Amino acid sequence: MTPPVRFVLVPGLGLDERSSRRIRSRLPATVVHLPGMGVPAPVPPLEVLADRLLDRLGEGPVVLVGHSQSCQVVAIAAARDSRIAAAVLLGPTTDPRLRRAWGLVRRWVATACGEPWWQVPLILAQWWHTGPRAMAALWRVAAPDDSDRRLRDVRVPVTVVRGTRDRLCAHDWASRLVAAAPRGRLVEVPGAAHMTPQSHPDDVVAVMRAAAG
Repeated sequence: MTPPVRFVLVPGLGLDERSSRRIRSRLPATVVHLPGMGVPAPVPPLEVLADRLLDRLGEGPVVLVGHSQSCQVVAIAAARDSRIAAAVLLGPTTDPRLRRAWGLVRRWVATACGEPWWQVPLILAQWWHTGPRAMAALWRVAAPDDSDRRLRDVRVPVTVVRGTRDRLCAHDWASRLVAAAPRGRLVEVPGAAHMTPQSHPDDVVAVMRAAAG
């Protein structure tokens, strides 16, 4: 008898389990924190982060769900381990156009303006917990990495999810990632920006259920 599919969530840059609280109130899931993603600790290379994620994965089959910069870790892990049945990438980074400070700031401001303002205290509390040092270290490690190249090695279904108001994960960048994944598909959430786990949990849960088959 095949065991039931489990869901494992990895928070984005500077975020922790609070970012997925509304998802987990609708669908049971486990949260794995890593340095720069809920853990205020030195950030190792992406391959080491993926190994730490796999060490804490538990038994399969698993739908692995990443958000923002954690998607890069999820992509590496999904290519390495047979326990992973599918991957869901929420607002995946890093678009090469955002590796320069000006491009990043401009897109970040445009995206922030599209977010519900009730999220601000929650996001700031999570950033305070993780700390600017770990967040900056994660950005330095992850930003130069080529996400589309990583996805070429992922053989399980990959769903890329972006909000239609997300400028950090623009439509053309999301489409490029979907094209790179051998079994990729794109889902766009109308009216959402970058923080879909917090702002649009019902849409995210629907995608997760579909990924589980």
